[in-house]
Amino acid sequence: MAPLAGRTLARRIAPVAFLGIVFGANATAIARLNFIVILTDDQGYADLGCFGSKSLATPNIDRMARDGARLTNFYAAAPICTPTRAALLTGCYAARLGLSTPLHVPDRIGLPAALTTLPELLQQRGYRTACVGKWHLGHHREHFPTQHGFDIYWGTPLGHLFHRPAVGKHAHDASDLFLDGDERIAFPANADLTELFTAKAIEFIRTNRDQPFFLLLAHTMPHEPLAASPQFAGKSEAGLYGDVIECIDWSTGEILRSLEDNQIAQRTVVIFTSDNGPKPGHGSAAPWRGHKHQPYEGGVRVPCIAWAPQHIAAGSNIHEITTIMDLYPTLARLAGAARPEQFARDGRDLWPLLTASDRIAAPRDEFFYFVRHGVLAGVRQGRWKLLRQEDSSELYDLQSDPSESRNRAAEIPERVGQLSQRMDEFQREILISAAELR
Repeated sequence: MAPLAGRTLARRIAPVAFLGIVFGANATAIARLNFIVILTDDQGYADLGCFGSKSLATPNIDRMARDGARLTNFYAAAPICTPTRAALLTGCYAARLGLSTPLHVPDRIGLPAALTTLPELLQQRGYRTACVGKWHLGHHREHFPTQHGFDIYWGTPLGHLFHRPAVGKHAHDASDLFLDGDERIAFPANADLTELFTAKAIEFIRTNRDQPFFLLLAHTMPHEPLAASPQFAGKSEAGLYGDVIECIDWSTGEILRSLEDNQIAQRTVVIFTSDNGPKPGHGSAAPWRGHKHQPYEGGVRVPCIAWAPQHIAAGSNIHEITTIMDLYPTLARLAGAARPEQFARDGRDLWPLLTASDRIAAPRDEFFYFVRHGVLAGVRQGRWKLLRQEDSSELYDLQSDPSESRNRAAEIPERVGQLSQRMDEFQREILISAAELR
């Protein structure tokens, strides 16, 4: 059997048989897969052993990669927080939604009520849903997670004590808001958050082991302010940042162990990824250029691992272009739900790619780079990437120059023109779809 171009596989599972289990005439709710998305904050591409780190000990996440698939061309929706979280839950670029820049204390906006979010879609299919951790998609009651499809929420709508304003700067005190459901509770110690989120996630898994569920575990770390509990402080060779990452690795191991202890590992899909690249001086985006806030690969390309025993081949390396927007249609398909096409416009179903057939088409050949305030900064088509500002263009061949060190714009003006035209076309489309939600 010839290997699939662009990836390596240690073994293969017949996807047709699996689909019969999920969608067959005698399928029950128990037969459906559970879904867990573990989302970290500001974690760089190379901040895991399985993605190249030599100084960070991440044995649990590395085991996920050995037993599942590494997605090496996986993109956040933007090099910043809120847009990527919006894209995860809606399957489209956040510029369509008016959520193209991070929300802060004075903001009153959030996910539009007209959208059918991924958890809402899954609720309609009989799933229990929970969000634990950072939300950052609206911190007023009408925008809380419980208003957008989550049965359970425990976490912070804004994300960090770092957001607390100086005394007298704002009358609003949402910066230290922490919720249990819709009710405000005391903000826990920052150093304890990863362990507390983990305990809440495991409680949800145990309580819902006999029915299908969707869990979004959205860590506040390794976004600053960095902090580690006594269990992890000073233990890493990579300083405080390493302590924080190794605590996240411990958390991931506890989640996987909970699935095994509750005998549901074989019917659970776990995705591990980050919302954008690392802040300068915190973590590593190697081998890519750039960091958080920038449209270079280091700001947007993030580590991603997909784990599903008996469904995703162990040791897979998937090199096709994939994005966090693709999780919406992928999980919706596995739950037997049709995605609402009017909203989830940009995501692609990844399951055929993840579960392996010999001649599967890549789900996409194109990705658009957005930065703050919905600015369309660039486009990638296959190996070629164009970044455009008012008076200059940067053209890179990511196949021969993955570190974006050689600007080819002057050498290949026809490629610049073609990609620039595609950016203009997409910008017009975005403006139309954004107007539809107003």
